[in-house]
Amino acid sequence: MNLALFDLDNTLLACDSDYEWGQFLVDRGVIGREDYESQNAAFYEQYKAGTLDIHEFLGFALRPLAAHAPGELDRWHADFMATRIRPAIGAPARELVRGHLAAGDLCAVVTATNSFVTGPIAKEFGVPHLLATEPERSGDRYTGRVAGIPCFREGKSQRLDAWLAAQGRALRDFPVSTFYSDSHNDLPLLERVTRPVAVDPDEKLASEAGRRGWLVLSLR
Repeated sequence: MNLALFDLDNTLLACDSDYEWGQFLVDRGVIGREDYESQNAAFYEQYKAGTLDIHEFLGFALRPLAAHAPGELDRWHADFMATRIRPAIGAPARELVRGHLAAGDLCAVVTATNSFVTGPIAKEFGVPHLLATEPERSGDRYTGRVAGIPCFREGKSQRLDAWLAAQGRALRDFPVSTFYSDSHNDLPLLERVTRPVAVDPDEKLASEAGRRGWLVLSLR
């Protein structure tokens, strides 16, 4: 069995689901446009530049989850999937995932975006496993805080190792381990797999992929 790992935002998706979820809430009038929109854009620019403080960002991004009841959040998310996410999923991305599933590979989405936002997206692709940043819960409500290690940069490797260890496995056990990503923020995990693939990469990752001779492909 081989291992196939997929980054989500700007890799399988032609958008950033974390950013789009915030903008969706702004457009729905759930949160104020002026303050939230500018902060959301600023954090997104920091992410692209590689300067994002993930804990500062999560304190911002998880607040709306704590402010609303689960049923209300779920209703909004269904609309979010229909209007923002499914239009951002291209046929090549679906075909890529289907190919790995058909081959019997162990498949997982590995994303920094929180599991509330990304759980239904992973299901849309038919990927059975999701490693994502976990929002903390108290009873049936979100607290606005993060639980455990954020699935970001080196955290992706840590979360992957813990997930595999829970199955009695390690990354080295797989003859081929593939990770698809668009972002230089994912270099810590890309450097560990046997088959790193840069998907519609940002400028820094494109340069690194060229230097190292990594496969580069487009899903657009």
